[in-house]
Amino acid sequence: MAPLQDHSDDVVERFHPTSGQVTGWLAVVGSAVVVLAGLAYLDAGFPAWVVGLALLVGVLAWAAMLRPALWATDEHLVMRNLVETVHIRLAAVEEMAVRQVLAVRAGDRRWVSTVVGRSWRKAVTARPSASGEAREGMAYADFVETRLYDLVDQARRAEGVRPGSKEQLALPDAVRRTRDRLPLALIAVATLVLVVTFFA
Repeated sequence: MAPLQDHSDDVVERFHPTSGQVTGWLAVVGSAVVVLAGLAYLDAGFPAWVVGLALLVGVLAWAAMLRPALWATDEHLVMRNLVETVHIRLAAVEEMAVRQVLAVRAGDRRWVSTVVGRSWRKAVTARPSASGEAREGMAYADFVETRLYDLVDQARRAEGVRPGSKEQLALPDAVRRTRDRLPLALIAVATLVLVVTFFA
């Protein structure tokens, strides 16, 4: 008999970034050009520390602007940020809003994702969303907020908890954080290269 499969980590909805991608790619490509040019003309007097700085800027631009991601599974809202990934149990979400960033309150803390957001002007004038139907022509930030409210409501009903109740606050593993080794390692290496080239 085949073992039962656990689909709790299957992606239900993946949300695409609303800003920062163009700037991020420009920064990464620009940094790569400077690094390559610097290596090519190092013997001609190109400052080595500029190469190290460009490398660090490129790594930070990738980690801060291109790496972040946001998705939902059957049980969790997952935020991949600069150097960590945060799993927030959907049923444990106490408050949530999309302003200039997505802000979620769970486990007595506020968690933020820069993947989805509104412009400053729209963030000031936007009204708090509520669970409802996504409609054609809806702004993407509004769609994300509506969809997340629906997923949170479904999870609360499945767990039998009400927002703000003692049962909700007592849910185990409301938030789980994991450090991501790749960006940490790249930032550490780029910083070391900058220090070495600066004093070389």
